[in-house]
Amino acid sequence: MTRTPRALSVVALSVTAGLLVPATPADATARFTPGAPGAGDPYFPDMGNGGYDVAHYDIGLRYDPKTKGITAVTRVTARATQNLSRFDLDFLGPLTISSLRVNGHKAAYARTGAQELVITPRRGLRKNHRFTVTVAYSGVPRTVDDPALGTSGWVPTPDGAVMLNQPTGAATVFPVNDHPTDKATYTFTLTTPKGITALANGDLKGTRTSGAWTTARWQVRDPMASELSMLAIGKFDVLTGRTRTGIPNLTATDQVLGIKPDLAKKFLDQTADITDFQASLYGRYPFTSTGGIAVKAGIDYALETQSRPVYDMRRGGAIPSGTLLAHELGHQWFGDTVSPKRWADIWLNEGFATYSEWLYSEKFAGTPVQQSFDEAFAAPPTSLLWKGKVSDPGRDGIFDGLVYDRGAMAIHILRRTIGDKAFYRLLKAWPAAYRHGNASTEDFVRFAERISHKNLRAWATTWLYSEGKPPLGPRTGS
Repeated sequence: MTRTPRALSVVALSVTAGLLVPATPADATARFTPGAPGAGDPYFPDMGNGGYDVAHYDIGLRYDPKTKGITAVTRVTARATQNLSRFDLDFLGPLTISSLRVNGHKAAYARTGAQELVITPRRGLRKNHRFTVTVAYSGVPRTVDDPALGTSGWVPTPDGAVMLNQPTGAATVFPVNDHPTDKATYTFTLTTPKGITALANGDLKGTRTSGAWTTARWQVRDPMASELSMLAIGKFDVLTGRTRTGIPNLTATDQVLGIKPDLAKKFLDQTADITDFQASLYGRYPFTSTGGIAVKAGIDYALETQSRPVYDMRRGGAIPSGTLLAHELGHQWFGDTVSPKRWADIWLNEGFATYSEWLYSEKFAGTPVQQSFDEAFAAPPTSLLWKGKVSDPGRDGIFDGLVYDRGAMAIHILRRTIGDKAFYRLLKAWPAAYRHGNASTEDFVRFAERISHKNLRAWATTWLYSEGKPPLGPRTGS
């Protein structure tokens, strides 16, 4: 427990947890206390931090293929939400810090616990004031392997590396407030040997080559959760264009996959077509560009990294299927622009992304959504699909079929309950209302009730808050 310090008016110092923080005259009567070392998410108590809100990350990174390591400087711009004596960032070893400054001045720091970088500035940081943290560091970032959640963080590839951060990988590469509730804008300045491409979220603002090195600058202007940030370094074939509605589109395929040019072009075109199709259903595309990156990373999943999903391809020469593209691009509305308040709410990401597959299959393959529902619902009552609660799958269950298929089934039953007119209005109104923000399961239930003018407690209790295979009534089943 941390004691709340008393102000010492005579010597003008704030005392907190045994630390003496020099104060300006204006600080003499202020109380400065440490920011919380977590965001309060029970699934991942070490993730995120309290006491401040990040506005922007400026990440400068140089990759050396000889050592497989990086040399980097990350500048974090944030606003204090309390009078801070000290605060934490999430940052994992074995990256070694060579310099750390707060507002341009050297600051004390310590690395503790699972991933805490505890920073004590020379002076207390006043509530509502902006501050900067600049960290210089180097080393080979670690890869996170979790038995239940798979591989994330910095993942080496045959010709470089890819950074995939869901749920906890961002801190392997840069110091961060690593929880979806603290979204920020980003700038990536990435330097690689000439001939090696560096890709990131957002928009490419320019490249320059000096001697044997090439630097690319990427800008993310829309707020982004850290778990959705992405880097991909390797020998890529890059294609650009625009969707029919004018959205900039960039796709890239790692040369090691051996994807032929006609298939690479199909990847670009399908991404464009599906983006526009989903915009017609879900409302205006929420980001400045769309696209996708095909890699060979051996992680066996695709990820909805903001504006530019990453697809790990198992088979050489292949591109992502239409349903997979529909899933990850559907996330741009459900999961990316509207992100969960807590990881327990992840069905709002995965249920809608799976339903996006069903809508795609109906439009482009002639498979009715009801048929997709029936096939999923056919799982016997003993199936793991019916074990647990959609609204609270447990830390190790956030990527289980419970939140994907059963989440999509819950959405379809909601559609049958409120009718198509209200349902399609909901599909557009929900991402618009919570654009670039966070929402919980209960937020969604209340919002759907307002849109439909129906009491949806019975639906929510049966499909979201209860275990077991639900019965199908005459108005909600096939």
